[in-house]
Amino acid sequence: MTIKAINSEISVAPQITPDDLTDIAQLGFRSVICNRPDGEGADQPTFEEIEAAAGKFGIEVHYLPIVAGKVRDEDADAFNVLMSTLPKPVLAYCRTGTRSATLWSLSQSDKLPLADILAQSKSAGYDMAGVVRRIANGGRTPTESAEDARFDVVIVGGGAAGISVASSLLARKSDLNVAIIDPADVHYYQPGWTMVGGGIFNASDTAKTMGSLIPRGVHWIKSAVAAFEPQDNAVVLDGCRVVKYGRLVVCPGLKLDWHGVEGLVDTLGKNGVTSNYRYDLAPYTWRLVQEMDAGRALFTQPPMPIKCAGAPQKAMYLSADFWVKTARLGSIDIQFMNAGGVLFGVKDYVPALMNYVERYGAQLNFFHNLVSIDGPAKKAVFEVKQPGQEPTRFETDFDMIHVTPPQTAPDFIRVSPLADGAGWVDVDQSTLRHKTYDNIWSLGDVMNAPNAKTAAAARKQAPVVAENLVSDIEGHSATAQYDGYGSCPLTVERGKIVLAEFGYGGTLLPSFPRWLVDGTKPTRTAWLLKERILPPIYWRAMLRGKEWMAKPEKVTAS
Repeated sequence: MTIKAINSEISVAPQITPDDLTDIAQLGFRSVICNRPDGEGADQPTFEEIEAAAGKFGIEVHYLPIVAGKVRDEDADAFNVLMSTLPKPVLAYCRTGTRSATLWSLSQSDKLPLADILAQSKSAGYDMAGVVRRIANGGRTPTESAEDARFDVVIVGGGAAGISVASSLLARKSDLNVAIIDPADVHYYQPGWTMVGGGIFNASDTAKTMGSLIPRGVHWIKSAVAAFEPQDNAVVLDGCRVVKYGRLVVCPGLKLDWHGVEGLVDTLGKNGVTSNYRYDLAPYTWRLVQEMDAGRALFTQPPMPIKCAGAPQKAMYLSADFWVKTARLGSIDIQFMNAGGVLFGVKDYVPALMNYVERYGAQLNFFHNLVSIDGPAKKAVFEVKQPGQEPTRFETDFDMIHVTPPQTAPDFIRVSPLADGAGWVDVDQSTLRHKTYDNIWSLGDVMNAPNAKTAAAARKQAPVVAENLVSDIEGHSATAQYDGYGSCPLTVERGKIVLAEFGYGGTLLPSFPRWLVDGTKPTRTAWLLKERILPPIYWRAMLRGKEWMAKPEKVTAS
């Protein structure tokens, strides 16, 4: 925890954790302001977790979330009100502290001489050029001019898609000047979290430092994106720095909207409420499964789109398999609560999955969307929207509940000129090139092509984007096309997997001959692929631009 004092009344800090509140209290802070919206980072604690920890020390806490680069006059006014009423001294935090420092600066712009604002902000170590520009521009993030960083290719996002496409680009054209923009310190192998929740993988095996994975020769800009200015070929970073590009690749992933379910953030990680969609909660899933002897277990799935659409039922199958093998299943009521109307979107795989639903005695509840949860009371409320009927509410109790949160595009994407009407990056589904801006491409979970949002999809998309981007640099039209490939290894029991592989329109796209892996049936071979082969392929091949079984399909002449 790095705290920077602006003056005797206000200090700012990067993201804090609940454990930091002990030190914050000992340092004498009486109030805390959170300026970071929940859900910006994969392992970011929620405001409610901070609030609960602060309450133990009598620290007053307030939530004033600011989307990076979108500070408004009313936000500065609200910050000023808080500073006028809260017990002092106050600690404000966001991801890096920049938004909090900017809010303070703007809130003082009509009270203090600019020289005093600059002097106090400078003592806290913040970018004074950015502070001046924001004050002069009413809190907005104007484009810089003279000192812009410039790259041939800028990639927004250092996840599976971003690092893979960077490696694939350099494999084709090693002299490219490439930058990756991502604020995270840690890169996660998220497909492994289902296995963590099933007691197969250790959580630590799914994480590596970001710095160890950025391809050699690629510039890592460790910052969050505030805004896009495609008309100027510019990306504005949190703190007002501007990065210019010749070509842009957008792949920041998506946002898990934990606040989309009322009461959920208050009870995550306790009261039997868990989720394999968060690194720190997947081990809690396995603990709950082991400890459960009897009662009701709920597994939820929100409306699409979500990353890895099979993950909600994978958690159910692995849990049920453990209960079978420990002779507990007869005492446990398993309920699968699905906001959609089908078990799986590609019908060819449904018969094999239904065999396991029946084997485990799981009750399927379609059109049931989780809307609120009361952890201490162990009650969950679902909105039931049967086709052609008025929505109703259904309440049920639980002893364990695995929640898949609603998911959206990140805020800075949804408000950008790159987004379609639904908030996703608008691309041609074949070439993955933006429909409006010719020098922009997108891949991974954030773009709007109608494919499954999985790491396996990104593995196939990265070479397509790399091939087409390099072709564009060389003055040619697109040469590669994406067929919508996605893969979902459905872990139906420990030791067997239904390996669903499909493309646009539900077309089956198997990677292996049927005699080796029949994807429509549970096989041991598919399990070995998931458990033993795919993790090293991810770390050592996909992220390093080695396109094993991922060579892009060539564009067919019309």
